[in-house]
Amino acid sequence: MEAAIVTITFRECGMRYGLSETEVREFVQFGLLHQAPDVPDAVREEPEHIARLARLHQELGLSKASLDVVLHMHRQLEQLQQEVRQQRARVQQLETFLGGRAPLLDFDW
Repeated sequence: MEAAIVTITFRECGMRYGLSETEVREFVQFGLLHQAPDVPDAVREEPEHIARLARLHQELGLSKASLDVVLHMHRQLEQLQQEVRQQRARVQQLETFLGGRAPLLDFDW
């Protein structure tokens, strides 16, 4: 499922997510948010990403420099979870394919 991407001004972003315009500008400078290419003083981003960034900064008090590390770890975790889902689906397909024609052995790795 594709995530929605919105274009929102620094001011609107600050008001909606409880950030100052200065913080939004700093997030853009740090590469945590993407500047909208066709709208001045605006970001083009997924609303969920902006909300997550604001929560991490406000509620956990993470510095702007550490936010990049946390967001990178979050992306890696999501990727690993997706890979686990794919592997589980493959196992299920294999079990269905075998359909009892061969014994399923449990290995203690």
